[in-house]
Amino acid sequence: MSRYEREFDADWDTLGKDEATDRAYAIGVAERLGEYNREELEAIYAEMGSAYHRSMVELAYDEGRNEAKAAAESGTDSADAVWAELVEGETTFVEPDDVPTGGRDGLPKALEPTELLDRQSVDSTEAVDRPDFLER
Repeated sequence: MSRYEREFDADWDTLGKDEATDRAYAIGVAERLGEYNREELEAIYAEMGSAYHRSMVELAYDEGRNEAKAAAESGTDSADAVWAELVEGETTFVEPDDVPTGGRDGLPKALEPTELLDRQSVDSTEAVDRPDFLER
């Protein structure tokens, strides 16, 4: 049984884009470590509904291969250590209240939309009125 099969269940019916990218990343790492699983990768590609999501899966796969190569070259002792470091690494969860950015879309206040760019109402004639300083 391969590292990928021990970590991920191969009997899935549908995948979301996040799970698909996680799996593609792990397949990339496993492939760099000598365990090929192209059938699973092709099935993940086929599951994605758009070219955008397929490209994200491809990027995750390439990133897994590249990071595994870099970890192996940096002196990590064994393939199991590379797998543990890259795929089985600790997942960090952030509570929604602890997110450091605020605002309606999660953007910092400085990047939130302002009223400066809002259009005037259609009925407004104030823009073509005579300026106050010209009145006597």
